[in-house]
Parts: sequence; C-alpha cells; structure tokens
Amino acid sequence: MHYTGTIWRPPYEAASLLLEATAGCTWRRCKFCTLYDDLPFRFRVTPPETLEADLREAQMMAHDPLGKLAARLQGLPEPGGVRRVFLTGANPFALSFDRLRHIGELVRRYLPGCETIGCFARVTDVGAKTDKELAALRELGYTGITIGVETGHGPSLQFMDKGYGPEDVVAQARRLDGAGMDYHFLYLAGLPGAGRGAEGAAASAEVFNRTHPKIIGSSMLTLFPESRLYQETLAGTWAEEGETEKLEEVRALVAGLEIPVWFAALGASNAVAVQGNLPGDRAAVLAVLEAARSPEREEALRRYRGSLTHL
Repeated sequence: MHYTGTIWRPPYEAASLLLEATAGCTWRRCKFCTLYDDLPFRFRVTPPETLEADLREAQMMAHDPLGKLAARLQGLPEPGGVRRVFLTGANPFALSFDRLRHIGELVRRYLPGCETIGCFARVTDVGAKTDKELAALRELGYTGITIGVETGHGPSLQFMDKGYGPEDVVAQARRLDGAGMDYHFLYLAGLPGAGRGAEGAAASAEVFNRTHPKIIGSSMLTLFPESRLYQETLAGTWAEEGETEKLEEVRALVAGLEIPVWFAALGASNAVAVQGNLPGDRAAVLAVLEAARSPEREEALRRYRGSLTHL
C-alpha cells in the first residue's frame, strides 16, 4: 500500500481499509488549517494503476494463509475480508463522478465483500454532483462520507474562508438524504473566537437540526504559528477562545441539538473525551463537559493544547 504524507482519518474509521485516492486538499484556504503543509503540492490524484495495485495488495493480504496462521499462533483475530474502504486525502469526493465510479468498480472487483466506501468531503464537493450522480454513487457503496462543515455559524465560515455558508450545508445535506447516502459532520470548536463560542454553538445547532447526520464528531481548534489564523491574531482581527470557553461551546452545542445523532469528541485535540447517543445520553455527556470546564482548569488545559503537534 502506498501513502503520501500524514494520513488523517476519523476515529470511527479505525477498522476501515485506508486506500489513497488523493493526497492534499483542493481548497487549502481555511485559515486555521495546517494539516497538509507537509505536502509540496496542493492536491494530487492517485493514478489508476497505482490504485489498482494497492487493491491487489489488499486483496492478497485479506486472504494470505501465512497471515492467518501467524494471527492464530499469536492468539490474534484472523485477518478477514474487507468490509469498508475509506478513501484518504482531504476531500476525495471532489473527484469527478466518472473517477469515483471507476474507483467503486475497482473496489467491487478486488474486494467483493466490501459493503461500503467512505471518504472526507467538502460541502462544495457534494454540490458539484447531480442528484442522479449521487444516487449512482450510493448504489456503488458510497455512504457514510465525513463532511468537514466545522461550524454552522455564518460569520465564522466567512471569516475562516471556508467557501460556503450555513444554507449550503443544509441544502447539500438534504440532497444526500434524497440519495440515501449517510453522512457525518465534523465540528471544530473555537472558530467563533473569544467571547463568541456560545453564539457559534447556538447557530450550529440550529443548522444541524435541519439535517440528518449519523455522527457529529467534535474537535477543538489548535492554533499554530504557520496558519493564516495566527496572523489574524497578531493583527488583532481575531482572538482565540480560552480552553474552558471551547468546552462551554461544545456543551452548548450538545444542549442545543434536537436531532437523533451519535456525538463523539474523541480525537487528540479534545483534552476531554466524551461520546454518547443523543438525545438519550445528553445528560451524561453534559455532565462530563460541565465538570471539565471549571475556570481553575484553564491553565492545565492550555498546557495540554500546547503539547499538540496537529489539530
């Protein structure tokens, strides 16, 4: 298998086969993001022959008798057939319909037991596909795509140069609903800036309540000197939320969500890990966040943030 640079995936894709369909990001303008700065290019598509070679390797590994014997001797689960493929890269869903269809057909050919295909996507990537194309991709197994919406707060989306607004999130989510394609949202606490966390959470809850994500995965903003956002802080045009305010923002989001959804704050950027099925587990999730956001913990939480090397 070949991979380029650091590979990012959501925590819930841990059991998926990671297949590099793209590297880098088609947008790469979000002020806070430094995830793909280690790449010497903006965006690159994996050549079909490389993709096919990776799939052949995955096929061989899934049925390797020596691998199964070694697992048995070590008391480990035997490697089985691949059930889900996750295409890596910041937004492989930006690929043309024809290329995504070809990838789906290759996955079916080499991994016939594979049931679904997921990937990261931008809101605008969904908008570039017709309703007919979305339905056809769903038939090929594309579902459970992870969309980095970041927030539903309009001013934050505009300031961070995301390239879409809250109504675009709602419109494209509804088109995915119409195609029968499940989707997950990534939320990034801290984007509204100091003093506006609760405002951003309320706006995000209002937007998300008009959609049907299966999962909302929450992370917390970590500000790095290499980012455009850091320059905004030096210019005095934006100020970072404190760590307890970020926790309050997440708490306010959870309190405001009315849709049934699995909420999970599990990535390394979260100093406090919490997850639960809303609305049933709302009280338990809120209790964890409430206990963690006491002002006296601010310094310890800041030290944790300072120890991180990525978002």
